[in-house]
Amino acid sequence: MNYRHHFHAGNFADVLKHVLLVQLVRALQSKEKGLLLLDTHAGRGGYDLSRAATGDTLARRPEHPDGIGRLEQAPSLPPGIADYLGLVRSYQVRHRGPRPAEAGPGFRFYPGSPWLLRLLARPQDRLAFWELQAEECEALRISLGRAPRQAIQEEDGYRAIESLLPPPERRGLILLDPPYEAAGEWAQVVAAVRAGLRRFPSGTYAIWYPVTDRAGPDAFLEGLAALALPPTLVAELVVNPPGPGLRGCGVVMVNPPWRFEAEAEASLWALLPLLRRHPEADAGLRWLSPE
Repeated sequence: MNYRHHFHAGNFADVLKHVLLVQLVRALQSKEKGLLLLDTHAGRGGYDLSRAATGDTLARRPEHPDGIGRLEQAPSLPPGIADYLGLVRSYQVRHRGPRPAEAGPGFRFYPGSPWLLRLLARPQDRLAFWELQAEECEALRISLGRAPRQAIQEEDGYRAIESLLPPPERRGLILLDPPYEAAGEWAQVVAAVRAGLRRFPSGTYAIWYPVTDRAGPDAFLEGLAALALPPTLVAELVVNPPGPGLRGCGVVMVNPPWRFEAEAEASLWALLPLLRRHPEADAGLRWLSPE
């Protein structure tokens, strides 16, 4: 599988996923009791956007200018997006260094979900990051270093569901964000959600998925709906409906916090005009299983 996410770091899909991730964690943290924050496909933790135009063999058009780059100067952002942007800036300050000319204007460094969760975590929260690819996992260990109540595991993230759930805290957020490149990955995600709900039915699960010209999410969402889900909300953003490649993406949120729908809706409709790449771009928020 191709885990070289720095090609895509900070693109529109990262923006949607990470805005909603930050909002979910903040909402869960409204209660003092600690949380397990589990990232099953963690990657390397953070990305240098000056490398985004360099592929394994060929130059590539960087994707972050049409993602995080469009938010940097945007006025009047809703609180949820402003909060996310503040965390990106905090990561930028932590990793600032000599700025190469090819980086261009804007952010040079972008946090992956592990760093966002690390920045959000309170002393009573516990972090668990699983990453199967050895090189990426080693980069993650170097990036995050050692910290209290943080564990990094070089192993298949789907096994984390069986190994770590239910957590002793009895509260938690599980992020499932696989690359969807292996045959049968969509079915693996459905199976992981089934296993997670069997072991930890009160947990909050956030599942990112792509919308491409080759594969739509309809069968995937039908497979999830067949699990007799607890309240489950789906946010979807399609920035380039007729385009090739990644046209859009979505996030399935199982057991979202109470009154989360309004916060997610405000962020989604604010992101649509900022990130759209085609006049027919669209966004939607719906209950896959009613609240």
